[in-house]
Amino acid sequence: MKWGLLLGCLLAAGVQAEEFKFDAAEFDKKPFEFGGYLELKQERAWLNPDGALYKLNFYNRAPRDTLDRTAATLKLDGKFTRDDLVFRFRANAEMRRDALSEERINRFDAAYLSWKPDPGFTLDVGKIAMKWGKGYAWNPVGFVERPKDANDVELAREGFTMVAADFIRNFDGDLKTIAFTPVLLPVSSQINSDFGKPDHLNAAAKLYLLYRDTDIDFTWLGRGSRSPRFGVDFSRNLSSALEIHGEWARINDFEQRSIAPGGAVTTERRNATSYLLGLRFLAERDTTYILEYYKNGTGYTENQTQDFYRLIDNGLAQFLATGTDPLFAKARQISPSYARANPGERYLYLRASQKEPFDIVYFTPSITLIGNLDDRSYSLTPELLYTGITNLDLRLRASWLSGKAGSEFGEKQNARRVELVARYYF
Repeated sequence: MKWGLLLGCLLAAGVQAEEFKFDAAEFDKKPFEFGGYLELKQERAWLNPDGALYKLNFYNRAPRDTLDRTAATLKLDGKFTRDDLVFRFRANAEMRRDALSEERINRFDAAYLSWKPDPGFTLDVGKIAMKWGKGYAWNPVGFVERPKDANDVELAREGFTMVAADFIRNFDGDLKTIAFTPVLLPVSSQINSDFGKPDHLNAAAKLYLLYRDTDIDFTWLGRGSRSPRFGVDFSRNLSSALEIHGEWARINDFEQRSIAPGGAVTTERRNATSYLLGLRFLAERDTTYILEYYKNGTGYTENQTQDFYRLIDNGLAQFLATGTDPLFAKARQISPSYARANPGERYLYLRASQKEPFDIVYFTPSITLIGNLDDRSYSLTPELLYTGITNLDLRLRASWLSGKAGSEFGEKQNARRVELVARYYF
């Protein structure tokens, strides 16, 4: 896929949106609903040769300054309704290609049967993408879901296979609603294998309260494939323009594996506490600000991450001197823990988006800052979004990473990146 193709889509933005028409027939309940989108993405990354992750991934390859990647994604959503039963699915097909590799992904992010015999009870069975927590960029209480990508929080995530129910009751008075959601999540070598240790039937639950216009959740995950944990979250509108939210989670018997510069791996068991506090503010000129502070109790300290980066430097020296890479092998084995998104302990998230500035309709620019407060490194991501063509979104986004040697964003594989995305809905 060439840049010219996506730029051509951008130039087509002069096409006017269709006039809105109201048709009552469109609101009739249909037994089968189907939709989705096709997305094309072209990306260029400027690499960071001084970064530890560049050294780990390119030590035995020819040096590179840039890496271009093309990606195509097809997502299909469907719902079939018959009486009290509803079957929902979300299929995902992706192809990613660059000069070094090609990857294909075909899976169902969600596929489950829902039975709702009355408004106060629902039973769901299948692959479900749960959304627990009130945080925008992170969810410490999201015990039965895959983590968000703080750089793309709207990205749909793959669910887990489970059985879940919802019991809902409404009342008059200060306590308006109670909802209880029990969950059973099995783990084996074939089912939910990436959730944790196999051969466990994991129990989890969420209790929701709407009390005096405040949303409150109590969440719990029992001991099994993961260590036991519990948490609470809340969200409240202080005014029509200001919302405040927070999450708190306690993880008992958490197991953390860390590595020394010489390659020795140690395992520590401890209790960890993670929490988040954030707000969302809508200014008079339709500017939305989102601010969050996140304490990751299961993260690595600054010294621990620097030990990992020194291990990679030692591995490179060993490879250059001997032609062997045993230290790199150890680094690759443990790198998923260190190289994951936001592996540190304290983060700040700030996003500002402006709706239709200078009276440019269907146009929304935004900028996002993610900062590691311990090592003072950060990523800065400006974005331009245009939705003025019927069923078509066009997005141009760039990212700059900055940090000193030994810092999270200073040791990433990329120094900066730009991407152009066209998404067509049907």
